[in-house]
Amino acid sequence: MNIHQQKHRLQVTDSDLSGSVYDDVNLSGSSYENVNMSGGTYHNVNLSGCTFNDLNMSGWRVHHVDLSGLKIDRANLAGASIVNSRLDGMTIDGIEVTELMAAWKAKNAA
Repeated sequence: MNIHQQKHRLQVTDSDLSGSVYDDVNLSGSSYENVNMSGGTYHNVNLSGCTFNDLNMSGWRVHHVDLSGLKIDRANLAGASIVNSRLDGMTIDGIEVTELMAAWKAKNAA
């Protein structure tokens, strides 16, 4: 199915959209629940204000994104990696990440 230059509200349930491509799309304010989002391609997509619940996002690669204000709760972050990113104001369980990094670097300075 091709949707081009349209403005519609979709309600998609019990469906397989694997391998879908989203380019220059506004999905802001959408809600995603119990969804497997692996295998899709997202480029220039507005997901601001979205809610994600019970998702399989394993294997995702996120590059050049604005995650300011992101809240992550009860997530499996095993093997996750954050590099070349702005971290000021970011916390883990209420602890400033920049302070954690500074303490770790001071402790491990040789």
